[in-house]
Amino acid sequence: MKALKYVLLLLLIVIIGFSIYIAVQPNSFEVTRTKTINAPQSVVYNNVIDFKNWEAWNSWKDEKPETIITLPEKTLGIGGFYTWEDEDGVGTMKTIDTRENSSISQEMQFGDFPPSDVTWDLKANTDGSTEVTWNIKGENLPFIFKAFSVVMGGMEKQIGPHFERGLTMLDSVLQEEMKLYSINVDGITQHSGGYYLYKTASCKLSEFEKNMKQMLPEVGAYAISHNVTMAGPPFILYLKWDEENDAAIFSTCVPTNSKIISDQSDILTGKLESFRAVKTVLKGDYINLKEAWEASMKYIADNNLEIIENGSMLETYLTDPVSHPNPANWVTEIYVAIK
Repeated sequence: MKALKYVLLLLLIVIIGFSIYIAVQPNSFEVTRTKTINAPQSVVYNNVIDFKNWEAWNSWKDEKPETIITLPEKTLGIGGFYTWEDEDGVGTMKTIDTRENSSISQEMQFGDFPPSDVTWDLKANTDGSTEVTWNIKGENLPFIFKAFSVVMGGMEKQIGPHFERGLTMLDSVLQEEMKLYSINVDGITQHSGGYYLYKTASCKLSEFEKNMKQMLPEVGAYAISHNVTMAGPPFILYLKWDEENDAAIFSTCVPTNSKIISDQSDILTGKLESFRAVKTVLKGDYINLKEAWEASMKYIADNNLEIIENGSMLETYLTDPVSHPNPANWVTEIYVAIK
């Protein structure tokens, strides 16, 4: 009996000591992780701002597949939220404020614990990637929360690895999403033709992309500075593409409503007569254009069509990459003149 009293006294001392230890723990916590994600700022933002995307890179869900995630009707933007339930309880995450493409503020509520503030800060890098900082902090923590945190090893240990894993998974998801593309051969159509301003160059195939990216804005800038109304999206007119001799001749073009008399020697006016063509549409990154051209040529061969010698071959860029930085959303039309 006496021994039992000593045991109980010792246990009481341990409980009191543990309680004192818990009581003196900080009344707040903060966990932050930062990662460079290889995607444009707006692409990252558009994914994170919509909770329906979160499950694909949710580290907690990945670790515990049995976690039940419930998506409401509104998941996007301010007021959007989602809930989850696992063996530890029920939680809710809600977006309360945003600055488009640069920051997101959210509130996380788990069980009866006080809400925590979650923030995302997105900073664009010059190489097209984004520095993403994911932060969570809580204040005025009750005794039971601090006890739970101590028992589980602290919030840094509990949350930090999940943030790291989540950011890595987000990077992978976005990489795969940006690679998505589709090629569709629409078949035979009639291109309307029309006037256009253009600039022509010849170069090695390896220098084509560099020259095209430099020249196309120059033609567009000329049109803008001379108050020329553009009659449609810009396009490339291929005059020669010789892989055997590593040579290309092409024109970067901006369509106009009428014939424009240029006052600049390297920018001229041309006119396309309406022509019968095979049309192919690529939705996705320009790196898939070679495959899209191959699909066009295969369609022509399979349907016993005949290409017009020195006829028009166009790539028309319906999407501005500046306004739509996700390559998966770029739309390009290919036209090959046929008899």
